[in-house]
Amino acid sequence: MEIIKPGTRFDFVGIRHFAYGLSCLLILVGIVSLIVKGPKFGIDFAGGTLIQIKADQSVSIGNIKKGLDQVKLEGTAVQQIGAASDNEFLIRAKTPADTEEGFTEQLQTALKTATGAKIEVQRVEMVGPQVGKDLRSKALYALFYAMVFIAIYISGRFEMKWMTSGILAVLITGAVYLFSLFNVSIPFLILLALIITLLMFWQLRLKYAMGAIVALIHDVVITVGILSVFNYEYTLSIVAALLALVGFSLNDTIVVFDRIRENTRRYPRLAMGDIINRSVNETLSRTILTSFTAWMTVICLFFLGGEITRDFAFAMVVGIFIGSYSSIYVASPVLLIFKDAAPSAGAVAVSG
Repeated sequence: MEIIKPGTRFDFVGIRHFAYGLSCLLILVGIVSLIVKGPKFGIDFAGGTLIQIKADQSVSIGNIKKGLDQVKLEGTAVQQIGAASDNEFLIRAKTPADTEEGFTEQLQTALKTATGAKIEVQRVEMVGPQVGKDLRSKALYALFYAMVFIAIYISGRFEMKWMTSGILAVLITGAVYLFSLFNVSIPFLILLALIITLLMFWQLRLKYAMGAIVALIHDVVITVGILSVFNYEYTLSIVAALLALVGFSLNDTIVVFDRIRENTRRYPRLAMGDIINRSVNETLSRTILTSFTAWMTVICLFFLGGEITRDFAFAMVVGIFIGSYSSIYVASPVLLIFKDAAPSAGAVAVSG
């Protein structure tokens, strides 16, 4: 099945500067939101207690908070979820609760006394502050290593530089471990490691790896920023969505890169910009079909999947769109940047 008929000649490369501007704007909006609001961590990363309850009749949030005071839950925030007629509430407390045997019964009794309604406790989750801090670190490491090692694999796969890729993997892992010994903050450590990785890719002329990792960073940063704009909490579900996004975006990028490599061999005298345009047009139907079907699935999950899966679904709704966009307007144009930089590098070599 083909949505885009063969022989199309959309000039994607010609509007790449507009795409760069749009990407920069989205990144800037996300960063400003993160700076102004600060990252909003869920209990997975910040520690605390999460409780979901359902009442058999209409109750007020004020009365629910009175009941929570009786079980000594501090710093609570109560949010109604679902339709008003569902009478379901999500309770977040900044401090971990003592969830040993009898806590649920005690909570139900306190809430029933305060609200006059029968309360069903549907779930209770508790995470200590140290555990939350460890989970934050592991989540950042997972995202970093996923992006870097995928990019290194692409370098070996498309440029046949397996030895160089293997050495890079060892060097990057060693550098991260070395810096971690100096008690450097994890976000700063990951940022520094990414900068070093990009510089090494550029210096070694690993254009496919460079294109892949720039696109993945672009996708993750924009998705995280949009989550901040819409006041979503960063939880383990969001990390799972970001890792899934990395794989989905890479899948699109590999298809486009593979066609670019084929057309480079098939049309050796064609300009790189024309090769990129031809390759993207030839894979456009497949990209649209794949992205649209996945996008519709996560949209249905967002609206019909319930509160528990909503954060994951929203991150995927944003990420799938951004990932498909980056395969065309971010990953591929990086190859053009390398091509444009090559003559000047050669001129320096000759003059030397």
